[in-house]
Amino acid sequence: MRELSVVGVRVELPSNQPIVLLREVEGDRYLPIWIGAVEATAIAYEQQGVKPARPLTHDLLRDVLAALKAPLQAVEITELKENVFYADLLIGDGVRVSARPSDSIALALRVGAPIRCSEQVLSEAGIVIPDEQEDEVEKFREFLDQVRPEDFAG
Repeated sequence: MRELSVVGVRVELPSNQPIVLLREVEGDRYLPIWIGAVEATAIAYEQQGVKPARPLTHDLLRDVLAALKAPLQAVEITELKENVFYADLLIGDGVRVSARPSDSIALALRVGAPIRCSEQVLSEAGIVIPDEQEDEVEKFREFLDQVRPEDFAG
């Protein structure tokens, strides 16, 4: 398993499909995962420090795990089958629960849990961005600095 960090979310045009971009902590591969608008909003809210008036689903799950004294130890993106990513939540003392990567990432950001990915998934779906395209990544980061969670609604 390789540890990943969340670069951020954006809307892919022209399809208007949200995408979360992850990057190897110790490496140069990126992992783009297409996600739903609700999950994109949840990830963007947490990255931007937006606190909703009432808990979102990912906030609720964080609070339930805390109340049960079953901390989220890590998120693992384990498989890619027919263009669908699969992940597991590692909870407490070895409990493994299957979850969508987008929900897993939103929860991991809320509790500070590491996000890891299998080497097989990174080999299959990871991309290396050549040096001449690094300015595109910088533009993406600038976009993330300016985007608001509301941009993902609807």
